[in-house]
Amino acid sequence: MSCFKILFQGDSITDCGRMREDTAGCCLEGMGAGYPGLIAGRLKYLYPRIDWCFFNRGISGNRIVDLYARWKIDTLHLEPDLLSILIGVNDSLHEGARGNGVEPERYERFYRELLSWTRRELPSCRFVLVEPFLIEPDEEKKAYQEEIAERGRIVRKLADDFNAVLIPAAALFAGAVKRAPGHLWSADGVHLLPAGHQMLADAWIETVKPFLPLEQQ
Repeated sequence: MSCFKILFQGDSITDCGRMREDTAGCCLEGMGAGYPGLIAGRLKYLYPRIDWCFFNRGISGNRIVDLYARWKIDTLHLEPDLLSILIGVNDSLHEGARGNGVEPERYERFYRELLSWTRRELPSCRFVLVEPFLIEPDEEKKAYQEEIAERGRIVRKLADDFNAVLIPAAALFAGAVKRAPGHLWSADGVHLLPAGHQMLADAWIETVKPFLPLEQQ
């Protein structure tokens, strides 16, 4: 049996300094310092007999339309068995910073097309959808809090429609700030610090575990 391929797609939260070489990630090199690398390392550690292949194709600054533009080369051509997506914060924040955001209705339309396209080309691929989130945002980002919550509702709906695994990251971090201040989890309300990446990675593994080929172990 060929290796079980897990692909992480998204923006800077997923990118997190990953290498840009086409092969980066298969043996954990180049996965970056964030939750994808933590997930890959933990799965390799827990289940060393499984032949895993991990790929990180997150790109800092990406919106849903940027994913669409590179979907063939960075997703379909890799033929993942499991595809994890975290996207949406830039779709809101880029409107304020650059006047180049993607409104929620268009975000849903492009997101749905990506999932439909992938389902047609890779019918056996399992989707993992991670809610976009803000963590105790500053005054500037608070203006987008409700819009990003709306994107979270869209992601939950898409997870239902495509029988995808949902990672409720917004609720996860809402609970986290009740335990400790937001600055433990995120530097700016968006980009995660090590504790935030670790929390997201642990939740991801626990939620996705039933859909991994652990019977090979």
